[in-house]
Amino acid sequence: MPRRQGSALLIALLVGTAALAALVAFTGSLLFTEPRAKAVAAAGPQGVARTPAAPARSTGQWLATWAAAPVLGATDPEQGPDPSLRTIRNVVHTSIGGDAARITLSNLFGTQPLLVDHVTVNALPVTFRNAPSVTIAAGGQVISDPVVAPVAADADLVVTLRTPTARGPVTVHPNSHQTSSTEGPQGTRPTTDWRYLTAVDVRGMAATGTLVAFGDSLTAGSGSTTDANSRWPDILADRLAGRYAVVNQGIGGNRILLNDVGPRALDRFDRDVLAVTGVKTVVIALGINDIQAFPQESDPARITDALRTLTERAHARGLRVIGATLMPYEGQGNWTPARNAVREHVNTMIRAGGVFDEFLDFDLAARDPSRPTRLLPAYDSGDHLHLNDAGYQRLGSLVDVASLLRAQPSSDAL
Repeated sequence: MPRRQGSALLIALLVGTAALAALVAFTGSLLFTEPRAKAVAAAGPQGVARTPAAPARSTGQWLATWAAAPVLGATDPEQGPDPSLRTIRNVVHTSIGGDAARITLSNLFGTQPLLVDHVTVNALPVTFRNAPSVTIAAGGQVISDPVVAPVAADADLVVTLRTPTARGPVTVHPNSHQTSSTEGPQGTRPTTDWRYLTAVDVRGMAATGTLVAFGDSLTAGSGSTTDANSRWPDILADRLAGRYAVVNQGIGGNRILLNDVGPRALDRFDRDVLAVTGVKTVVIALGINDIQAFPQESDPARITDALRTLTERAHARGLRVIGATLMPYEGQGNWTPARNAVREHVNTMIRAGGVFDEFLDFDLAARDPSRPTRLLPAYDSGDHLHLNDAGYQRLGSLVDVASLLRAQPSSDAL
């Protein structure tokens, strides 16, 4: 080829490359500055946050791969009275993978603005509206810009954040059954609390929707082995193998009708279910704490009416609702025949239909056939209320995977 023709071709290639780079930069600006990535959701009454804006545009779809409900505001016990100059490493376990991730940080229970000046996901820097730091209003939350990097399904993800001037209550999810850590003036210490981090979304093409497991300690995994990811939603996620996201919004001690540990289910449903990215299905497994914890609810209709209300609210957003029957707990200190009768009446109403679209019979699966008011000994963690790993394995086997996978792609696909 003559030199002139070669030079002309080179110039054309350079011009074309520059134009392509400009187009990519413009497209990238759309990816990183879409309103969903800029959203700051302020808390509503009883800790209910407004639904975030639409997701960043991409060729895939955004789905939540992990979430944890904010439970309370706590003084950080690992760092003493001064939580300043603190680095937090939240370790979470993904359910699906993708080619990009974004995170949600919450200051729901904080009483002052929270500065977070350094954030990484698996050591990659995270920005907020293209800035490396963000200030979260008291009672609010922020959603990061996307971090373009592969995220594996069924894998641990480390979200590190630094809070250099934090004062006031730390928004936490305690008893996570996952080991994270904090680093501050007193050194590095392990913790099973997740701090400030409430969601990780990923962008991908493989999964078709998100299932939210909405429950109490029996969903959160009390009695399961720490770091084994053996809660029943984890078992379900393993069965789905990255084809459908599963997030666990269980809170140990949570109730439907009354505030106890965390806001009651009726008040946190909008934030912890309806606002989850890509949610198409919710499994509701709640009610046992209303029956067994003080003050006890003695009217089963109040429990089933509240569950029916949650179903109606989910239907208004087009969600499929699966409910769970309440498992036995004879042998636990609060058990009485009268309270067991309330539990059985609730289960009878669930099985009769009209409360949920369909139900999972956790009671039948976990009870001792020779004494149905007790858990099967092989599934009992030892306190006669919570399950061990084998018991959660059994619950995680009950969801009909085929019917989930027949669902249409999420409306977040763009």
